[in-house]
Amino acid sequence: MTTRSRSQKALYWLLFFISTALFILAIATRFEYLTLILPFVCTFFVLAMDII
Repeated sequence: MTTRSRSQKALYWLLFFISTALFILAIATRFEYLTLILPFVCTFFVLAMDII
């Protein structure tokens, strides 16, 4: 595993929280293409946790 710099991890955390907020908003507004947001939430979480 490679370790990422602090600024890069902070960016991934920010993108994760933004995509999560969009996902919650999509649930609340009954967005038809809800599943298109889910890969972004999962990917940014994994990158922020430095799993991949």
